[in-house]
Amino acid sequence: MVQKGLLKIIIFFLITIMIVNAWPVSAVDSLQPSDFEMQSWSKTIDFFDYVRDHAAQHNKTPPPENVHAYLYLTYINVSGMQMLYAGLSNITMNQTTLTIPIQTFMLHYKSRDGQKDVITASSFIMLLAFSEGEETIFLQSPDRNDTLYASFSLGYDLKGVFGDSRAPSLNTRTEIIPLTSEDNLTWTWGMRYTNLTAIWWRTSIDPHNPIHDPRPIAISRYEELTFTYNLTVNPENGEVTLSTNYVVGRMTDLWVFWWLRMIPFPMHYKETGCFSLRGVKLSDENIYSFLQSQGIKMSIVQFQSTVILNHTAYFNSSGLNVTDKEVFVDNSTISTFTDDGEKIFDADFSVKKTYNLFNYTSDPTETNFTTHNVTTRTCRRGGFARNPIFKVHTLLMRFIPLVVANMSPELYQEARDRLLNMSYADYFYVIAYPTYGGYRIEHDPTYIAYCSLIREEEPSATPETPENPETPETPTNTSLIIVTGAAVIAVIAYLLTRRRP
Repeated sequence: MVQKGLLKIIIFFLITIMIVNAWPVSAVDSLQPSDFEMQSWSKTIDFFDYVRDHAAQHNKTPPPENVHAYLYLTYINVSGMQMLYAGLSNITMNQTTLTIPIQTFMLHYKSRDGQKDVITASSFIMLLAFSEGEETIFLQSPDRNDTLYASFSLGYDLKGVFGDSRAPSLNTRTEIIPLTSEDNLTWTWGMRYTNLTAIWWRTSIDPHNPIHDPRPIAISRYEELTFTYNLTVNPENGEVTLSTNYVVGRMTDLWVFWWLRMIPFPMHYKETGCFSLRGVKLSDENIYSFLQSQGIKMSIVQFQSTVILNHTAYFNSSGLNVTDKEVFVDNSTISTFTDDGEKIFDADFSVKKTYNLFNYTSDPTETNFTTHNVTTRTCRRGGFARNPIFKVHTLLMRFIPLVVANMSPELYQEARDRLLNMSYADYFYVIAYPTYGGYRIEHDPTYIAYCSLIREEEPSATPETPENPETPETPTNTSLIIVTGAAVIAVIAYLLTRRRP
């Protein structure tokens, strides 16, 4: 039944696909099982080439040759701990290119008693804007009673919205922050999306009625969306600490759609004021004052998953179970324990309880900042896992269980159906930045794994890491490229659910 439904979606959207002039990214590396025996590497691969090779070796049906998903991978293997990171550069099909920020990292290690085989993964889903009303449930945090706006490039034909006016162009550039280390125990890497154009959709995270409005509410352009990761391995105390730094760049343009039934009335907000689509100035209200007047706040959504060979896990914060619960955790830690009481992982939100906000209006150089309190809480799974708009966005991340087969064959059987399946997430959490106004945000939560590590007298030989060129710019026409996005993701959804490798 699911396959037939997805096939109908594919057929529908493929009929609407238009040929777009885009510059597809070329995969620069391949991924081999022997790679996981090395100490470290970083490479860009075509994930679907990897799946096609795997399918050929195991007599499975491969994906079509014209579908590609380019992922930047980083791998670290030291002291008995393995870390794998994946960030999406773009998805291509024929001449169609779609860029969406997908980020995930995974840690594989033995627990401190040396007996339990653990894999834990953290995945970034999306930016979620929100506006609170009188009936808000959780102050300064998005909830089911707030007005919510999900942000990503889901397919939509905007030709009817913009008419004869020029539509905003998609010109997202993906830049790699190379993997570096000075002592083989401290590592840094990341990914930056610049000039990121995102479409905003009204949505609901009510676990009993997770829906979204098929009409886009706005299009925005950011200077950047950057993810930087710092990993520290301490064999002395058996701790692996991973700090993540998020930079949500300043919003430079905002096209807002006011709908009268099915007729849109768009307006363009930017630094100098509000304009019609033909460039006629309508008011002096600029993009930042508009966002403040609407009470728009910003947040990011992530989920955590853990698999332990022959064991189960439970998750709590200050004695409260957080699995499929709504619990404030902004001044505390979510700890993961095994069924026999051993602590194996922490998501620590008390280390950095504030974020930096750079007010461009008062300081165009963005050298000074003010600090504000972060609000972090867990959420019910159903509001995300049962909402098609979120499931489509994260389907591609399910490649990780396939890679687990090369890292821990025993864990693969348990991990393949659960590790990045949103319906089985240990917990969802939303990090909210209540004071926003469209300005630049910087914040860095911390994750700690408690391991049984090996003291290495001499580091293993590290092979030369091939240079990863920056992803070429992909200038496209929005009115054409956006309508193809849903087709591309629908194909991916079909391929990933039709038959597991």
